[in-house]
Amino acid sequence: MTPSIRARAWVLTSAFTAATMLLAGCAGEPTTATDASAVSTGLVGEQADGGEPTPGGTLSFATYNSVSSLDPANRQDGGATGGSEMAAIYDLLMRYDPATREFEPQLAQSLTSNGENTVWTLTLRENAAFSDGTPVDADAVQWSINRYLEKKGTHAQVWTASVDRISSPDAKTIVFTLEQPWDEFPILFTTGPGMVVAPSSMASGTFTPIGAGPFTVDEFASQDELVLAANPNYWDGRPHLDKLRFPAIVSEQAKLDALHNGDIQAAYLRNAETVHNALDAGDVGYVYTVNMGALGLINQREGRAGADERVRKAIVAALDPATFTERTESGFGIPGSDMFQPWSQWHGDVSGSGFDPDAAEAYLAEAKADGYDGKLTYVGLNDPIAQRSALAFQSMLQAVGFTVEIVYTSSINELVKTMYAQHDYDISYVGFNVLDESPFVRMYGNFASTSASNVLGYSNPEMDALLDRLQTAPNDDERRRVLQDIQSLVNETAPMAVIGAGKYFVPWSSDAYGITPSADGIMLFGNAWLVSGPTA
Repeated sequence: MTPSIRARAWVLTSAFTAATMLLAGCAGEPTTATDASAVSTGLVGEQADGGEPTPGGTLSFATYNSVSSLDPANRQDGGATGGSEMAAIYDLLMRYDPATREFEPQLAQSLTSNGENTVWTLTLRENAAFSDGTPVDADAVQWSINRYLEKKGTHAQVWTASVDRISSPDAKTIVFTLEQPWDEFPILFTTGPGMVVAPSSMASGTFTPIGAGPFTVDEFASQDELVLAANPNYWDGRPHLDKLRFPAIVSEQAKLDALHNGDIQAAYLRNAETVHNALDAGDVGYVYTVNMGALGLINQREGRAGADERVRKAIVAALDPATFTERTESGFGIPGSDMFQPWSQWHGDVSGSGFDPDAAEAYLAEAKADGYDGKLTYVGLNDPIAQRSALAFQSMLQAVGFTVEIVYTSSINELVKTMYAQHDYDISYVGFNVLDESPFVRMYGNFASTSASNVLGYSNPEMDALLDRLQTAPNDDERRRVLQDIQSLVNETAPMAVIGAGKYFVPWSSDAYGITPSADGIMLFGNAWLVSGPTA
């Protein structure tokens, strides 16, 4: 195994192998799992040898949520938010290999860093071109990144806080100078900033999806269906598939039924019970687990109940992860109050503060003695599954003396507006989905005092200093120590209640091969193919 990019500066070679068999944490054979706790990250199930790739056919992938646009800068660059679709059109400069835990070149030829991880040099491939025939050169990549930042893409704030300047000594080289050392900087090229949009995409004044990925847009009906066609001039050769289709299927069980019926060849599943059903059926596919996939949010802005630390501590102590999982996920979730559970490489010696109803009653009594009326407003989505979460929160909090009013929003857009723009809530349920491959990115977004994504309203100079240490940590051991200190601070200040981790599953049919995972559940299809009839 080659040395990890975290360990020291090294050159990422240009040879890219499409890994079709990812492993459950280490080298070896795929692991067969039959419940949601058997494996944290890797390939599950058993699949026959697909033989040599065969050309032709259409592969249909029902993702978590259909895309509303084809612009990765419109927050369409995560595994659950259009990342697979965008990667198919625009490619990724870098890919994360979950089996080796290393960042590998994709559209890029190589990536190197200096000894301090403060200067990173990206070299582009000579033969890479956009679907309009123009070259993928340094000017085009810088134009694409600048556009992403101007449009405030998902990771624009982390980028702006981390990158000091960009320069290009020649047409195929880009140099990124950082504000401070960061050995996980390549993670940003596995998502939006690494999805290179051609400058010609804005030639008409209206955005046109022109990229350098393995597929081009054939048909697109927003929130209904996206159909892509093979790009014959892709840098890695024409894809084996003729077409890649993304149909809109809302219900998770309906996705799984469609997979089993042969109507689709792959599906993105997040619901714990549906994931269990797929694993129990022996479906082959890719499992990945995220930290803090289930949280009780507490709005601690001035004027809200959560501004009182005693109220926050009462809320945290009142919420039982095991009870929540039983009531909302049929017992198939991964309950726990640790920010980083034992399955995570970042698990430390400090545990989460956890469920303690006696302490909850005591904290709440103190707050009430000073005039707090015990009332909380829970804001959630008016959806059957989301309602189960709301009722579980209400029941547990009222059991220790709170009075909880539930307010349901009619759509996800309204929920996001209420929580992230208007900040009009006391408590809610959401996931931070902190990635094991790079915890800093989402930790910064959710906890940094100046972050626009900080829905909690949490502002703590000590946390900001710890996040600074997390980004500049020179190795995994130091990173683990910093995260342990963050867990201690979270225990002391109770910004939110950790309910559990999230386990997500992308199962595919027995005749689908070459589907390649990257970071954050983004799946790559440039080397995918379908086999007709029985395999050897």
